Amino acid sequence: MPTTGTTGTTGTTGTATPATPATTPAVTPARAPAPAAVPRGLAGVVVTDTALGDVRGAEGFYHYRQYSAVELARERSFEDVWYLMFHGALPDAARRAEFTELTARLRRLPEDVGAALPVIAGASARSGPLAGLRTALSLFGARAGLRPLYDIDADARRTDALAACAAVPTMLTALYRLGQGLAPVEPRDDLPHAANYLYMLTGSEPDPERARAIERYLISTIDHGFNASTFTARVIASTGADLAAALVGAVGALSGPLHGGAPSRALDTLDAIGTVDRIDPWIRERVGAGDRIMGFGHPVYRTEDPRSRMLREIAESFGGPLADFAVQVESRVEAILAELKPGRELHTNVEFYAGVVMELCGLPRAMFTPTFAAARVVGWSANILEQAADSKIIRPAARYVGPPPPQPVPAG
Repeated sequence: MPTTGTTGTTGTTGTATPATPATTPAVTPARAPAPAAVPRGLAGVVVTDTALGDVRGAEGFYHYRQYSAVELARERSFEDVWYLMFHGALPDAARRAEFTELTARLRRLPEDVGAALPVIAGASARSGPLAGLRTALSLFGARAGLRPLYDIDADARRTDALAACAAVPTMLTALYRLGQGLAPVEPRDDLPHAANYLYMLTGSEPDPERARAIERYLISTIDHGFNASTFTARVIASTGADLAAALVGAVGALSGPLHGGAPSRALDTLDAIGTVDRIDPWIRERVGAGDRIMGFGHPVYRTEDPRSRMLREIAESFGGPLADFAVQVESRVEAILAELKPGRELHTNVEFYAGVVMELCGLPRAMFTPTFAAARVVGWSANILEQAADSKIIRPAARYVGPPPPQPVPAG
């Protein structure tokens, strides 16, 4: 048979005859067809099927499973929606009680993980609890002996996910308190998820109105389509890695100011404006300079963000100068943006009123984005579980735009 892999001719004996170097034509490797062009940032590109929910940006609507997410936030508990995301249906009374008891028991951290938190909090003192969570989650996963998703069945994956989701709020509140020189507060089994979160953060049992306001916020941010952090979690899960690895990647994506890092920045905008008479000149100056107005605009919604609408209602129910000022700023900013950027629908997004609600409920600004993570970990985990059921690795292509290869390698 002919000998392959040589440059030259092949004799009938199967021995390669070297070609004369001076007459050897240049060999140009075959180039694979260039991948089809896609929108920057994969905007609108469908990458998989999901039964967890969707965002319908043109309508200003999003849902978890078959239910409106906003309606769930108004009518059900955090535990109910958590159960829905993991099991595909809302629980009846018996299942609710069982699930609530189970997740409450899982709030307590392993002793050696808790013992490491002061060191983690000290190391992340400048970057905050969300940065500390990356390390704490890695330690939690190692301590729990989480196995690769590829190697375990659906029940084991769900068990791992429940444990992680229950532990994340405990880690976050402990890291924050340690960073403030305060001792962590142990979780209570008798408090619902949101009330316990506030209790661990402040050391005091919250009043029902504030606990319910935070619960509604947490429910509204459990999931929101294939956002950057959710996609990151699913890419890692598609490799078969363990659940903690996928969650750590998601936390890293969430930490970016263009994703989950905006609630406190939106509130900083209100502080910078200060008074009603400064709204117009401040906004016009920023828009003229090409600056982004934090808390306004969304890559998917072309109408008002339904989460913002619900959170505005909560803020207005509390009342007071901050809520009133936020409503005035929203009105003027939307009017100015409509004037300066005609044809574009720019409304408040979830971060604008999320910051207002969390401020009114007494949360420190350093915990705004971590609180987002305390809710979104449930959505990430539900997506990880769904992705783990599909053994196909997510492996997109890139279009090369550099100098044409192959170029001669210069002598050293």
